Amino acid sequence: LADENLQDSIEAELNKFDLSLSMFNEKSTLSKINNSGTEGFDLSKDPWAYRVISESLKISEMTNGAFDITVAPLVNAWGFGFKKKSDVTDTVIDSLRKLVGYKLLMLKEKTLYKKYPGMMLDASAVAKGYSCDVIAELFERHGISDYMIEIGGEMALKGKNPEAGKWRIGISVPNDDSTSSNMDWQEKLVLTDKCIATSGNYRRFYIKDGKKYAHTINPATGYPIQHSLLSATVVADNCLTADALATAFMVMGVDKALKL
Repeated sequence: LADENLQDSIEAELNKFDLSLSMFNEKSTLSKINNSGTEGFDLSKDPWAYRVISESLKISEMTNGAFDITVAPLVNAWGFGFKKKSDVTDTVIDSLRKLVGYKLLMLKEKTLYKKYPGMMLDASAVAKGYSCDVIAELFERHGISDYMIEIGGEMALKGKNPEAGKWRIGISVPNDDSTSSNMDWQEKLVLTDKCIATSGNYRRFYIKDGKKYAHTINPATGYPIQHSLLSATVVADNCLTADALATAFMVMGVDKALKL
């Protein structure tokens, strides 16, 4: 147990995190990157943004682009981002796809270069996970060695639970019960010193003209994914990695995800 109340410290850390990686905060580092041109953006003063972007590029390589932090223009077009939904046509998607692709970014030392000025980054697929890592680091600095951190469904687990055992985590059955009132468990995990992230399309979607549009966008096609995978849960050593891979697996589908 901590010998002090850390509520204020936690809130302060999350406010700093928002100022780094929020797409909705116009003053954030990420918003400044999105509004910048091709001259290069110095990340040396924001280690969180640098970590997220550098790790995102590595995971993009690992997943052959299934995870791609440059997907923001497409996410916005489909109405799942920080701008209003636009009229989606094949022509619009084709034009936006030219601005999407992790290989269009270059990180040289701690300076980020975009190939095109209209490129925008979307950290939402890793932000919740990485915020768990950030709070875990805060706890470690205060000497806390037993904790469960949960932010938006992503978790960082360390040490023992209050009953002096490992943490017991339920993975809910994927269904479109948006109120989460029916909590049936697909799986129960017993573990510690690990992080967990779940990505799914069963609660965040919209229906137009009788067709369901899921929030996970395939960077390669520009369109929401249509395969049968409803949910992916990843256990990893840090929550940033777990979160990014869970998103990648949703794009890849069952067979490719299991192979990786």
